[in-house]
Order: sequence, then C-alpha cells, then structure tokens
Amino acid sequence: MFRIMIVEDDPKIADLLLSAITKYGYDVVKVEDFHQVLQEFERVRPELVLLDVNLPSYDGYYWCRQIRSVSTCPVLFISAREGEMDQIMALENGGDDYITKPFHSGIVLAKIHSHLRRAYGEYAAKREELMLEKEGLILYPERLELQYGQSVVTLTRKESDLIESLMERYPRVASREALLEKLWDPQAFVDENTLNVNIARVRKKFQELEIEDAVLTVRGSGYRLNISWAEG
Repeated sequence: MFRIMIVEDDPKIADLLLSAITKYGYDVVKVEDFHQVLQEFERVRPELVLLDVNLPSYDGYYWCRQIRSVSTCPVLFISAREGEMDQIMALENGGDDYITKPFHSGIVLAKIHSHLRRAYGEYAAKREELMLEKEGLILYPERLELQYGQSVVTLTRKESDLIESLMERYPRVASREALLEKLWDPQAFVDENTLNVNIARVRKKFQELEIEDAVLTVRGSGYRLNISWAEG
C-alpha cells in the first residue's frame, strides 16, 4: 500500500483530499504541525507528497527542498497561485508536478496514479540500482543508505553526496573545493563551516556502523577515505 502525505493548512481542503485519496486504498497521513514538516516526513516515509505553497512560517518551496535533501519521492504541489513563475519555482525547487486550486479530485488522483507508476511501478526505469562498494562497505545513493555487514544507516542527500565523492576518489584526496561544490545550494549560503559540519555528520554515520577513523583530514587539501574497517 502506497503512503501519501498531505501538507495543506486549509483543513477543508486537507480533509477533502484525505477522503478522496483514502477511497482508492492509499494510506494517507495529514500533517498537523507545519513547523515540523521534514521531521514528519522522515517519521512517515511516504511514497508521495501533496504540498501546498502557502504554509505557515515556511512556504512549500522551502519544505520541498528539505524533502529533497533526504528523498527523491514524487512531490506534487497544490496551490491557488496560478502564475507561470509560481509553477517554475515549484519545479526549480524539486517539485514533480503542479496542480492549481480549485481542482477536481479526479485530476489529483490521476496525477497521483501516474507519478506512482513512474516512480515505483510499471513505468519505472528498468535498470540496476546504483551502488558503490569498498571492502564490504556499500553506498546506495538512490536509497540514501550506507551499509556495512547487516547494519544500515539512513543518510541525508548531502551526506550521501560526500561519501560518494570520498569513495570515488579513494585512495586519493577529495579536495575541499570539490566537496564544497557537492554541497552547493542556490537557495542557501555554503561556506567552509558548512563542509566541516557535514563531514562531522558523515563521521557520525560511520560510527553508527561501528566504524572509526573512516574519514581522514588532509591538512591544506581536503579529506580522504580511510579503509579502517578492513584493517587486519
């Protein structure tokens, strides 16, 4: 059963969507706390998100970017904004489709069916899953997962990108400039401290797999993957 998450602050519209979608056998979750959308997404782990643009505190574009940092699931915007720039903004910030209000529930359901088929079903790309492996350590960039033995940790998109760069460059050094480019975000300022914080998070994920000293600092250059788990 596919799970759909609704992020809509108008209770009547949210209830209408919930009722219509539930009738077709989907597991539907309605967000109530619009200050904790990403946390709710990570808790629920839906296969598709219906996302309003006008939300309290932060708008839908912001939350779509946050979702994109941890998932590639389909995100469908639903908004009363009909302008061309609004639709462009939705797509540029990671959305997959844009539905204007007022809408017909049949159109919403048809788009949900279509995007789920493309992402997970009969129209999904038939290809081998991308993976990188070093001495038993396996990175699944599309799943945002890192595995060693029977242990698996979930990554953010930035953590996955950094680990991928380190694995691809091994045994060479991945320069700070190259890693900063991986973290580049047109919507947020990225500086040296951003890299330091994300490297610290990557090291913590290795530690969750009981791997120590996996990322070495090379002074004046960058960082290098250390196959510490294979020693001995």
